[in-house]
Amino acid sequence: MFTMMELDFTNNYEEKYDYLEDHFLTILDIVSKKLSLKGNYYLDVVLTNNEEIHKINKEYRGIDRPTDVISFAFEDESNDLVKIKNPQVIFLGEIIISIDKCKEQAVEYQHSFDRESAFLFTHGVLHLLGYDHQNEADEKKMFSLQDEILEDTIWKRKN
Repeated sequence: MFTMMELDFTNNYEEKYDYLEDHFLTILDIVSKKLSLKGNYYLDVVLTNNEEIHKINKEYRGIDRPTDVISFAFEDESNDLVKIKNPQVIFLGEIIISIDKCKEQAVEYQHSFDRESAFLFTHGVLHLLGYDHQNEADEKKMFSLQDEILEDTIWKRKN
């Protein structure tokens, strides 16, 4: 069985960021190989601004401020209501990225916008695949894997 990662890309920010779709597809390919995933996977990614992600963060997480990335898993074991099962396709979920926050953090961390967007997307994908950072051991495992994936991307070499 081979692995296919399908991405539904929605850019609600500015057209000039449409190129990120290709970058995110590259990351999905790296993730599927690194984790030896089998099957067909599907996920959504939405690019937005601070105002919209602030609303989402407040409504769904009870946090009254913008954030950089939010992941909503479709197959979340903690909530039976969001499970979507299909024997042919694994619906992972949705990742929402604030381009405003991505720009701010690229400056703050002194690296490129592309590297920051790769980081945020990778972080979101790992959450959808069940990784988390609620305790020190889980954080070490997730962040180590995240770093390995980013090492394999062109953004790490750029900055």
